[in-house]
Amino acid sequence: MFERLRALFSATRASAAGRDVNVAPAAPESATARVAGATLASRASRTAKQQSGDQAETTALAHLRTAGLTLIARNYLARGGELDLVMREGNTLVFVEVRFRADAGHGDGLDSVSATKQRRLIAAARQFLADHAKYARWTTRFDVIALGAGGLRWVKDVIAIDESGW
Repeated sequence: MFERLRALFSATRASAAGRDVNVAPAAPESATARVAGATLASRASRTAKQQSGDQAETTALAHLRTAGLTLIARNYLARGGELDLVMREGNTLVFVEVRFRADAGHGDGLDSVSATKQRRLIAAARQFLADHAKYARWTTRFDVIALGAGGLRWVKDVIAIDESGW
């Protein structure tokens, strides 16, 4: 399994050479900052559902920053998945999935993180670590922020990964 992961990481590094467009700048985001391959100005043409998701991510980001976390990347695109927020808390790299449910009748956003979604998050995190070697040996954690009618709920360490799964 580790040989297959090494091959995947090598292929990912080769394809990502020179590409670091989704890593957040040190300064606060500006109107021209790159987010998910597009400028913020071009995001105005997004659907209402996409815009509400963007707003949920912005709300989650503000909450995490207030809690002392630092933004490393936002909307990091990987083959087969996306990381909504990549944050730093001390020496821990935190991959954050933001889930929004406008109607409480559809269940909590946390309930929507299925096994398939978890596999996609893990795959995207692997690619992020391959693309950003300086974080490869950091402790990692997967959190979910659920937003909706019930307010904001932050659940830490929602995906348990043993050494064989990572």
